Amino acid sequence: MKIIEAGGVTTPKGFKAGGIHCGIKKQALDLGIIYSEVMATAAVMTTTNLVKAAPILWCMEVMKNPNVQAVIVNSGNANACTGEQGRSVVLSTAKKLGTTLNIGPETILIASTGVIGLPLPVEKILSGIDELVPLLGSSSEEGLLAAQAILTTDTMAKTIGVEITINGVSVKIGGMAKGSGMIHPNMATMLSFVTTDAAIDADVLQKLLRETTIDSYNMISVDGDTSTNDMVTVLANGMAGNEKLTENSPDFEVFREAFVYVHKWLAKKIIRDGEGATKFLEVNVRGAKTKDDARVLAKSVTTSSLVKTAIFGEDANWGRVLCALGYAGAPFDPNKVSLVFSSQAGMITLLNDGVPIAFDEDEAKKVLSETDITIIVELQEGDEKAVAWGCDLSYEYVKINGDYRS
Repeated sequence: MKIIEAGGVTTPKGFKAGGIHCGIKKQALDLGIIYSEVMATAAVMTTTNLVKAAPILWCMEVMKNPNVQAVIVNSGNANACTGEQGRSVVLSTAKKLGTTLNIGPETILIASTGVIGLPLPVEKILSGIDELVPLLGSSSEEGLLAAQAILTTDTMAKTIGVEITINGVSVKIGGMAKGSGMIHPNMATMLSFVTTDAAIDADVLQKLLRETTIDSYNMISVDGDTSTNDMVTVLANGMAGNEKLTENSPDFEVFREAFVYVHKWLAKKIIRDGEGATKFLEVNVRGAKTKDDARVLAKSVTTSSLVKTAIFGEDANWGRVLCALGYAGAPFDPNKVSLVFSSQAGMITLLNDGVPIAFDEDEAKKVLSETDITIIVELQEGDEKAVAWGCDLSYEYVKINGDYRS
């Protein structure tokens, strides 16, 4: 697999993108479009929140026939909890973009992100479509503009592109994502859009995305909040010219590995850009009885406010980790647990087979002073393992969310 410099959603063949400021935000880019020159097979995963924004409900209807040619995204306004007005905005957006691109509105996915409960000014979206469509292009710069247009409290665009070979044919996968706060397992206020020029069976693509989401976006947490607008979308337009991939294809595993890599990279990039974050936390749980147990335990540690604040304070308070494991709901014997904190500065064992290990506080502080921290949990209950990613909880997080609407 080759990582493509400045890769993004325009990296695969046949995809165009762009982004502009249409007036929803005061200044920053706030409207983006991804367009495939030919009809693409789509796969979508949406928020598990029972309160779903109008764009999510629209996408769920579109996906009853997963043939998609365009995605339009706005930031600055979530179009969530906006009733009939919100549904009207979505329909008007689809019709307008469909007419402008000369495609069916039922082949358009719509996403929004931003403040909940405010009417989305449809006239700004519609005039923005007129301005943006002629600007769509296939360069990395235009892909970056689309990635910048979907940001809210993010401090950076998140894009990636990779290239693999499938049965002698070059196949590319590109992606962009946004997310910084309201990030929690089962997705959060995050949007992720992945494109590929691979030809792949629709059912296989949806299954692959579902499985990938479990161990990528569903294993990250910034603050424990799951939003109303979360969505992961994949478009596969087949323009690479490979023989259509199925699970029985000889090179399916090559594609799967690259596909998973892209989604995990985007998921971890979201955590690195967590609101107010100063630390990136990886939790490795090993030796669990089942895969589900390992996932539950790892996520429990990354979502613990006490663990997150201890990491922010560079305090090796391992009792908080054990506590988070204990209330996770997965069975294990505390007398078999071993805990290790690790970073580029070194490794320190805090608990071994349930017995606390005396450690040097200065050495522990040195380990935790690094930006990337790993917590390793050994259970000795079985052979299953899982990895979750999170960040610390800082003063800046409270500041950002205390005046978010202003």
